[in-house]
Amino acid sequence: MESYESVVIGAGQAGLSASYHLNRLGVRHVVLDAEPRPGGAWQHRWDSLTMHDVHGVADLPDGLAPGGSGERANLAVPSWFGSYETSHDLPVVRPVRVTSVTEVGGLLAVHSADGRTWLTRTLVNATGTWTRPFVPRYPGAETFLGEQVHTHDYPGASHFRGKRVLVVGGGASAVQFLGELAPVTSVLWVTRREPVWRSDFDASRGREAVAMVAERVEAGLPPASVVSVTGLSLRPQEQVAAGLGVYERRRPMFTRIEPYGVRWSGPLADGEAAYEPVDAILWATGFRPAVTHLAPLRLRSEHGGIPLLRGSADVQTAVTAAYDPRVQLVGYGPSASTIGASRAGRAAALAVQRQVSEGPAISRRDRPRTSAPASAGP
Repeated sequence: MESYESVVIGAGQAGLSASYHLNRLGVRHVVLDAEPRPGGAWQHRWDSLTMHDVHGVADLPDGLAPGGSGERANLAVPSWFGSYETSHDLPVVRPVRVTSVTEVGGLLAVHSADGRTWLTRTLVNATGTWTRPFVPRYPGAETFLGEQVHTHDYPGASHFRGKRVLVVGGGASAVQFLGELAPVTSVLWVTRREPVWRSDFDASRGREAVAMVAERVEAGLPPASVVSVTGLSLRPQEQVAAGLGVYERRRPMFTRIEPYGVRWSGPLADGEAAYEPVDAILWATGFRPAVTHLAPLRLRSEHGGIPLLRGSADVQTAVTAAYDPRVQLVGYGPSASTIGASRAGRAAALAVQRQVSEGPAISRRDRPRTSAPASAGP
């Protein structure tokens, strides 16, 4: 059972960023990745997502991702990540599915599904959200006789040709799916809130979104979606759907799901039916952080989130677990974006270096809880 100064869990964008900076700082570490090949969650994205759509957001430290071409992102980005691992000699071990992290004699023990264990003085968790798709519960969902698909398993627009598809969700993924589906089949869009459309997103909007996240985490609340600040926008490939009026015919969330459709109760707007037949429901309802393996460390607050310590004015570099500073969470909460994850990788590596240089970590029972940590969500 080998002992390390740090173990990184996950070799997606956040994990590779952290590993790059740990290498640069001379921290002896290993990266454990559950996937059989490089690419993180990118390798599972839908085929119609191209590098035109993700240009600039798959960059890594000291390396730019392939430019905005028409190549499929689920091929181009994994190839890029694989080359990056090799060129920077990152110590990635795969496939390793981590099941739990416990404390053993003052060290952290990382346990895998195949019975292996890695001992480490510090931990960088970079497991993202892709493995935990979120589908809200609605009455009658189990009675629906059509198809229900989450973003996680989106098979492409051609799969739904000839079917009436209900798209659920108010984020960018829902907008993109509607853009693909509307030209080839009948669609209906429902969201919990009225969408906010913007065509003027710039750096100031980005700072406003970060400030909103900062306010919530400082209040100990899980960070909400930043779409209400950044807004939604239509790309050129979605203009056909816009011309069909798809984005103007949004309906509020239904009350219940029935075998052949969905039903609303209560007051309805003029011309709206209380019942809509649909053949398929596409849940573009997001993901939750994949952190259940950290449960033995008891990192959550009484509010249900994992509080993080803020070490600077940049909320996206808040990565240190408030209840155990040996643990860094990258690509989680405030840094749960492609750009934020890369930036947070450096912050995590620096925090690890400080922990390693300070000597043996103290046990949890000797660490007082901070009075007002920043909560990074569920």
